Amino acid sequence: MSKNPQKTLTILGETILPGESKTIYMEIAKLHNTTKLKIPIIVQRSKIQGPIVLFSAGIHGDEINGVEIVRQLITKKINKPKTGTIICIPIINMFGFVNKSREFPDGRDLNRVFPGTKKGSLASRFAFHILTEIMPIVNYAVDFHSGGASRFNASQIRLIQNDAELKVLADVFNAPFTLYSKNILGSFRNSSDKLNVKMLLFEGGKSLDINVSIAEEGVNGVKRLLSHLNMLDPKHRIDEQKTPTIYIEKSRWIRAKCSGLLHDSNTIGSFVKKGTLLATITDPFGKFERKVKAPNDGYVINANHSPIVYQGDAIYHMSNLMSNSGE
Repeated sequence: MSKNPQKTLTILGETILPGESKTIYMEIAKLHNTTKLKIPIIVQRSKIQGPIVLFSAGIHGDEINGVEIVRQLITKKINKPKTGTIICIPIINMFGFVNKSREFPDGRDLNRVFPGTKKGSLASRFAFHILTEIMPIVNYAVDFHSGGASRFNASQIRLIQNDAELKVLADVFNAPFTLYSKNILGSFRNSSDKLNVKMLLFEGGKSLDINVSIAEEGVNGVKRLLSHLNMLDPKHRIDEQKTPTIYIEKSRWIRAKCSGLLHDSNTIGSFVKKGTLLATITDPFGKFERKVKAPNDGYVINANHSPIVYQGDAIYHMSNLMSNSGE
């Protein structure tokens, strides 16, 4: 299908005309008890031609914060465009969402099996249908994620380097942080890039959790992006960020040097100086207390919120080279 604006769109055999709203259900497989499991795809079209934008979440079934962001786009009618077409998929991995699990029932990470195959594993089949039925018509996309397990991500956009158009979109979205991150083989973002879909990946919060401020930052970023594309209905107020996004070019993980109970100092999202106390690791019997200090000046962009850690666990993600302008 052409990337150019079309009078008629067809998704999974369903036709959507200009000015029409339609919910299309993708049904690839049933549950083991024969119950149908449908993935709603909410499509809103303006009568005025324009870009086609996708907002998706829940590719990992336990990353609820992204689901909440896309839900708010729908309930607040931000997904009703002034021009063009907006496609919302609040939950891609419905199987994982039902089970509060990151993976598909076949144990695979959906975000590592793209582009998928028509007759492969269950996850692979889903990836194949998303990539062949939806992405060929999409111009721009934002895929919403959260930190895995108990690791809490400060709101951030991830994009590849040396893509001028993506850089402009990241500046417009204006999340607190923007990380340069290579496309991972088998990921949704990597396969979308090969189809020339300009995709931003949003990370914020942690799994099995809804964080109000993270959701607000995601929704506000979407409004700024849609305004830039001349797609935002004027009735929606735009909350401008007072400061530009902070670009992070290099970062490092700090790992626990011992097992124990983790007492976080709540520095997530903050700039800290070398030697700042990030956390204390203790044993449960009062025998020791070991401090975790920042190894360099930088921003704390991820913090492990698990109360129990093991030696070698990733507990903080810190920048060690950053720029306010992305230069």
